[in-house]
Amino acid sequence: MADLAKLVDDLSSLTVLEAADLAKMLEEKWGVSAAAAVAVAAGPAAGGAAAAAAEEQTEFTVVLASAGDKKIEVIKEVRAITGLGLKEAKDLVEGAPKPVKESVGKDEAEKLKKQLEAVGAKVELK
Repeated sequence: MADLAKLVDDLSSLTVLEAADLAKMLEEKWGVSAAAAVAVAAGPAAGGAAAAAAEEQTEFTVVLASAGDKKIEVIKEVRAITGLGLKEAKDLVEGAPKPVKESVGKDEAEKLKKQLEAVGAKVELK
C-alpha cells in the first residue's frame, strides 16, 4: 500500500503536459484509447447528459483567454501554477486561448482565475 500512496503522490505532481504524455504512453503500451472509452461510456448516458449539465458543475478548466499587457508577469504566474518550464509557459501564454489547468474544483479554479487576473490576464472558466 505504501507504494500505491507514493504512486498517487507522484501522479498528482505531474504537469498537464506530462499527464498527457503519460496517457499517450499508456495507450500505446496497453493498446487502448482513453478517448474511445470515454465516448462509449458517455453514449448510453447521452440522454441524461442535458439534465446533468443543468446541475452544478463540479470540475472546471481554467482557460487563459489572453495575456493582456503584462505578458511576462502572466508567464511567471503560469509557470508557478503549472510547473512548466519557461519555453512551455511562454508558448502556452502566446498561444492563448489555451487551458492552463483542467479538471479542478470550483474553489481552486476561482483561486487560479484571481491569480492570473491579478497580473493582467483575461481568464475563462469552463
